[in-house]
Amino acid sequence: MKGSHIEAITAGLEPVALIIRAEYDKPGIQFFTPANFSQQVAFMRHPQGHKIAAHVHNLHLRQVLYTQEVLIVRRGKVQVNLYASDRSPIGSRILNSGDLILLCGGGHSIEMIEETSLIEVKQGPYAGEDDK
Repeated sequence: MKGSHIEAITAGLEPVALIIRAEYDKPGIQFFTPANFSQQVAFMRHPQGHKIAAHVHNLHLRQVLYTQEVLIVRRGKVQVNLYASDRSPIGSRILNSGDLILLCGGGHSIEMIEETSLIEVKQGPYAGEDDK
């Protein structure tokens, strides 16, 4: 999908993860997720002086049936182990500083290969152990 710095990972027809490597750097706006995902991921690169007009997002009722999360590796290195919804392993990927992964289906576990700082973005509110 979209070049060597983008990887879509599936288990059969089920989307499991989308990785955007730190090296991805195309001009303009590129959406990587389909409209039916509850987390939308886009990349933006604009020239100096470009402006995004002031705007307000309208209220819009959305129904979220399952949690999707985005992890951004600020510093360090991690191994993300990926699983299908039936919990069968489908592979692992190493993420480095600047890489992003959208965990959009199936399951996952994460191992810190070195000291790592992550940013996590997902729908809230967090439901504690009922979330997993």
